[in-house]
Amino acid sequence: MSTIPIGSMVPLTGASAADGREFQRGVEFAVEEVNARGGILGKKLKPIFVDTGDQCAEAVSAAARELISVHQVHAIINGYNIGAQNAEYEPIADAGVIYIHHNTLLQHHDTVMSDPGRYFGCFMGDPAEYWYGQGFIKFISWLRDSGQWRPESNRLAIISGSRPYSIVIANAMRSVAADFGWCVVFGPEVVKTPTSNWTAVLERVRETKPAVIANTHFYASDIAHFQKQFLSKPMNCLVYLQYGAMHQTFIEVAGQAAEGVIVGTVIGLLHDEVGKAFGRRYHARFGPDATPGVGCLPYSSVHHFAIAAAVAGGSGGPYEFEQNREVARRLIEISYRSVAGTIRYHPKWQAAIPYPDATNDPSQGVPHLFYQVQDYKKEQVVIAPIPYEKSRFRLPPWLSASETTPKAAGGK
Repeated sequence: MSTIPIGSMVPLTGASAADGREFQRGVEFAVEEVNARGGILGKKLKPIFVDTGDQCAEAVSAAARELISVHQVHAIINGYNIGAQNAEYEPIADAGVIYIHHNTLLQHHDTVMSDPGRYFGCFMGDPAEYWYGQGFIKFISWLRDSGQWRPESNRLAIISGSRPYSIVIANAMRSVAADFGWCVVFGPEVVKTPTSNWTAVLERVRETKPAVIANTHFYASDIAHFQKQFLSKPMNCLVYLQYGAMHQTFIEVAGQAAEGVIVGTVIGLLHDEVGKAFGRRYHARFGPDATPGVGCLPYSSVHHFAIAAAVAGGSGGPYEFEQNREVARRLIEISYRSVAGTIRYHPKWQAAIPYPDATNDPSQGVPHLFYQVQDYKKEQVVIAPIPYEKSRFRLPPWLSASETTPKAAGGK
C-alpha cells in the first residue's frame, strides 16, 4: 500500500456540526504537514471522513465499521462523538486498529481497564470529563483565595445539559464543592438539551442568589442564548459555560453579552509561542472564522500517531494486531508536546493526564485551561493555570464592582 488511510468519524451534520467542521480541518491540516515532511517512513497519509450526524451509538459504530471494512484504515483519529458511550470500541477492538478520540468520558477508563488486551488500541487524547468538575471547583476557589475575586457568598448554582457528559461534570462539581467551602444551593438541575430557551431555569436560579452559576451544557449556540438571557436580568455572580463558549460560534451569537464569561477545557490551544504560531497557520489555511482551539485536538493526535508509528517501524492495517500493538506501546511511551501542551497517556487508563488536576508537573500533563472572554471581538484569553496564563482575571461587566473588589493574585 503506497498510502496510509487514516479514518475520522466526524459530526458534519447535526447539533455539533460546527465542532465537526473544525475536527475535519484539524485532521486535514495535520495530514498535510505530516505528508510535507515525508509521511510515515515515506508513505503519505490519506484522510477519510465519515459523518456521524447526531453521534448516537448506531451512527458512530456504523462509521467505524465502514472505515475499517470499506476503507481499510490504519487508524481512526477524531474529535468527540458524545453519545456513542464507547459502543464503537467493539468493531474497532475486533479489528485491532489504533483509535484516538477526544470523547472526554470517564467511561473510557473503565472500558480499557476492564480488558486491556482487547482494548489495547483505544486511546483518549484528552482527560475525562470528571476532571472538569473537580478542576472548576479548584479554579473558583483559587480566584477567591488569591484575592482576585471576592464573592458575596459561598453559594453555587449548577445547571446541566441532558447529555451524560454534562451530567457527569455537574455531579463532579457537586461532589467536591463542600471540600473547598462552597455550598450548592441549586442543582445540578438537568435541562433537556439542545435548547435555546433558558428563561425558566434562570428564574429559579435567581431565587437562590448564587455567587457562581455553572452551566455544563456544551453546544455553542445554545449557551450563547443562555448568556444573552442571563444578561437580560443579570445576577451578581460569575458565569461559567462549558467548553462550547470557546467556539467562534458562541461569540457570533452572544456578541457583546459574551464579555466576562469564563470557559474551561481539559485540552485546548495554548496561547504561548507554539500555540499562537499554530493559530496563525490554521487561520491562514482555513480563514479568519475558523476555530484553531477546536481543530487542535485531532491535529495533535494525528502528529502523535505519526511519530509513534514511525518509531514502531510503520503502521498496521485492520487485523494486523502485532504491529498495531507496537504502535500502541509507542503512544504510551512517547510523550508529545503538542500545541495544546504535553500529551502523556496514563499506562492503565490510556487517556491523557491532566495538569494540575492529576499531576503537579506541567511538563507531564495536558493543562486544564480556563479562558475568559475579554474584549469579546478578539480571542478568549487563558487566565489559568500557572504557568500557562496570558492574562489576569477581570471582573465581568455585569458584576457590582463595589461589592467585589479584586486584589493582586498571590505569588504573582
